[in-house]
Amino acid sequence: MTAGTGLRTRSLSSRSLSRPVIGAAVVGAVAFTFLLFAVTPLQGVADFLVAAAVIVVATVTGLTLAVEGRRRAVDRLATSGALLALVLTLLPLGFTLGYTAYRGASRFTGSFLTHSMAGVGPLSANGGVYHAIIGTLEQVLLASLIAVPLGLLVAIYVTEYGRNIFGTAIRFLIDVMTGIPSIVAGLFVLAFWVLALHKGFSGFAGSLALAILELPIVVRSAEEMIRLVPAALREASYALGVPKWKTILRIVLPTAATGITTGVMLAVARVIGETAPVLLVVGNNNFIHTNPFSGPQASLPLYVFQGAGSSSSLDVDRAWAAALTLILIVVVLYVAARLLTRRNSLARR
Repeated sequence: MTAGTGLRTRSLSSRSLSRPVIGAAVVGAVAFTFLLFAVTPLQGVADFLVAAAVIVVATVTGLTLAVEGRRRAVDRLATSGALLALVLTLLPLGFTLGYTAYRGASRFTGSFLTHSMAGVGPLSANGGVYHAIIGTLEQVLLASLIAVPLGLLVAIYVTEYGRNIFGTAIRFLIDVMTGIPSIVAGLFVLAFWVLALHKGFSGFAGSLALAILELPIVVRSAEEMIRLVPAALREASYALGVPKWKTILRIVLPTAATGITTGVMLAVARVIGETAPVLLVVGNNNFIHTNPFSGPQASLPLYVFQGAGSSSSLDVDRAWAAALTLILIVVVLYVAARLLTRRNSLARR
């Protein structure tokens, strides 16, 4: 039996493709793609990458089918397709981040981060984004203070208590809110808060519009994470006589904390770059204005929007640097939230 197994193993190994062979097939497929683009009207970097990926996958799959058989060929095709989809998904993100960093790095200095646009003309190389950073952080913080607690309460009710018509109605309303365009949220706050109540333009008005956009994302992500908590944990807690509200507070939410944090950060990343609500209800201010409850206030999305549409190359350069600043703020907030969640998880252990 042992000898037979060894013979079958050697037989199978002799019919498997080695890494050098697969590497040579990939190189040959890429070379064929170069030749194809040289003798045909095909051109363009994006077209070449897609064509090369397809030819490489087809070549490796065909070679596997001829040498290793149908099962390994199907397995390698599925693996190659998954990797290809991953690469094609990450390429636009990588190009976007790389080009933004390339264009914005020249203006991304300490002076740019610590000065405002007060008294700076379109032909001046001075000026910075400090006032817009303050406005964006305050507006997103106020929006999160409104949306995150309310969203968690709604998610808890829907998952733990809302097995009735009222819970179904809430789910339907959240689904509707998920598809609301950002400009509609801005128009609602403009009509209700700014015009009807005569509150005027302010950073808080922008926070209300951002909270409307952030709320359904928080609810949906928190709802899914709470549903993933094993029912055995709840049942064990109930068996020990722990009330339901304390079970949710001490067992369910800490277990789902990592996923909830990720959902909250996705919601923050979704609203921190919104321009339409800010343009409609916040206004603009080139001076440092730290009170979000009174008067127009600057923000990074509006700063980028106005700078990108300017005829001055200096404004365009400042807009790229502001876009890079916005990306870095999102990265810092996400990393800080994950580190905080991880530390709390280790502390509970």
